Amino acid sequence: MTRLGVFICHCGKNIARTVNIEALREKVSTLPDVVLAKDYLYLCSKPGQTMIADDIREHRLDGALVAACSPRLHGKTFAQTAQRAGLNPYLLDMANIREHCSWVHIDGAEGTEKAFSIIKGSLGRLRYAEPLEPFQSPVTKRVLVIGGGVAGIQAALDIANSGHEVYLVEKSPSLGGHMAQLGETFPTLDCSSCILTPRMVEVSQNEYVHLFSYAEATRVEGNIGQFQVTVRLRPRYVDETLCTGCGDCVPTCPVVVPNEFDQGLGARKAVYLPFPQAVPAVYTIDWDACLNTDKLIICENCYKSCEARAINFLMEPREITFEVGAIILSTGYELMPVAHIGEYGGDGYEDVIDGLQFERMLSASGPTGGVVRRPSDGRIPQNVVFVQCAGSRDPEHGVPYCSKVCCMYTAKQALLYKHAVPDGQAYVFYIDIRAAGKGHEEFVQKVMSEERILYLRGKVSKIFKSGDKIVVWGADTLSGRQVEIEADLVVLAMAVIPSSGSQKLARTLHIASDLGGFFSEAHPKLGPLESNTDGIFLAGAAQFAKDITDTVSQATGAAGKALSLLANDFIRLEPTVSGVEEGLCRGCGLCASICPFGAVTMSPSEKTGAMVAGINPVLCKGCGLCAAGCLSGAITLKGSSFRQIFAQLEEMV
Repeated sequence: MTRLGVFICHCGKNIARTVNIEALREKVSTLPDVVLAKDYLYLCSKPGQTMIADDIREHRLDGALVAACSPRLHGKTFAQTAQRAGLNPYLLDMANIREHCSWVHIDGAEGTEKAFSIIKGSLGRLRYAEPLEPFQSPVTKRVLVIGGGVAGIQAALDIANSGHEVYLVEKSPSLGGHMAQLGETFPTLDCSSCILTPRMVEVSQNEYVHLFSYAEATRVEGNIGQFQVTVRLRPRYVDETLCTGCGDCVPTCPVVVPNEFDQGLGARKAVYLPFPQAVPAVYTIDWDACLNTDKLIICENCYKSCEARAINFLMEPREITFEVGAIILSTGYELMPVAHIGEYGGDGYEDVIDGLQFERMLSASGPTGGVVRRPSDGRIPQNVVFVQCAGSRDPEHGVPYCSKVCCMYTAKQALLYKHAVPDGQAYVFYIDIRAAGKGHEEFVQKVMSEERILYLRGKVSKIFKSGDKIVVWGADTLSGRQVEIEADLVVLAMAVIPSSGSQKLARTLHIASDLGGFFSEAHPKLGPLESNTDGIFLAGAAQFAKDITDTVSQATGAAGKALSLLANDFIRLEPTVSGVEEGLCRGCGLCASICPFGAVTMSPSEKTGAMVAGINPVLCKGCGLCAAGCLSGAITLKGSSFRQIFAQLEEMV
């Protein structure tokens, strides 16, 4: 290239505060092949883009460099600008002088010198850039939704109602997620089941929805537009097509185990329906609890009592495969186990429970029929202490973030307790109240002022048992006094954490997670619904803790993103993928073993018959691992060739 243009962005004061833009522009203009150097307040603005496009045409530039922010943020923006001006978009590069320079420097002279070095290196790289052309791949117009809570249900319905097929995969025997466990929802106190159950039924009856409960996605291959999915169906030992949901099998079962839907406060049989409104309304045999084994059948009580002959002890796991164009993850959340906080008694006190356990007590379908009782002796508690931020905002317990929903559901639970036990006393320990949603602040104020619930600002230091009481030690930071309360029941608002298995799923899908273990969004502001892998979208608490309103909103947004993808017959894929020079390949196979996307395969050469590597450009993500690992230098990553990288380094050092 002999006619290069350099465009330097002020980014308001983000860059200009540290970097002397005028001095930088003058210095850059003296570099070889640079025929134009300009600066502008905001290059990403429409006037800024228009200026770049006009200069590319007017000065017949054969390469352009934008020195601004991260290409992750505006790379596509400026590539489209170059294309509109008639320049191949891969002949425009970006030099990051914001995140890599101005934001990490205080000294203006050092920042300006570093910015010059970055630009000089980027120009060295740009000189060896080659024009590239995107290629197309067909789009399969079906969607996979993983997770059957309210987020997954909403996303599946939105897509199905648009006339596209949806595969909805839920790992538990029924749809519903944690919302099915709630009694009432804040701030309107709607009956959770009354809201959710119709949606569960609707999605199960939608002709475009293929529902797989008690199932998990075990393998996902391919790329945006063409994901090949394998789902493993766990055996229920009950034939779904024959089970009538009559429940005649349950009374005859001799095995009783804790009911996980009631968070261990109730019991169920080994053959069970998770809850009365379960969808599908099909019984499941808990094989780990059942007296029978794969080799020995010693109990046939349920089989003998089932007139429909739905019981099948010989049922095996099954796998099904299908192809989809997009994936939505709605895997939900869990609560940090109480056992993780030793100073609150760990898991040693029956009358110290978490928020979901209290929800089950409040629910009419719960283990106590909606009556608040102590788990230890069944008495109605007269003094209940609610503890917020139990594990949240607490780096010592590994959760530095706010769980976002605890302030609101604690206020709701305290309110419902007072409705259930009017002469009882409720205490709430809090650090501060975060009630930012619509109607949330008014709800908390009502609870505080009208229900005589005592809010104590302070952290609980210790919880221990004394006789039949649970003693809570804490501090009231407003009065400056230590507080000791003898409670009948303590409810901990435990930290919200990612659902179990989410990390395994992240590895299966090749997507990133944040430090808390939640799935990472592509960009916190501009791409909150997308993962870092194209075609995979995020909904609900899989991305971070959020309430039902925000969960449903995000699910609808993710469905909209998936539908916009399905609106096209083909999708354009980036040409920045690896290529193999067959004559240099030794056939060692190292590249195939380190490729995380399965894009590299070994096969006999048509010319020589020797084993050589081949790249599937549709699967390749352009990470460059194969090129870096190739011992013979046979693999090159288009757009980031070794020649470009070494030229960049030579200019910078």
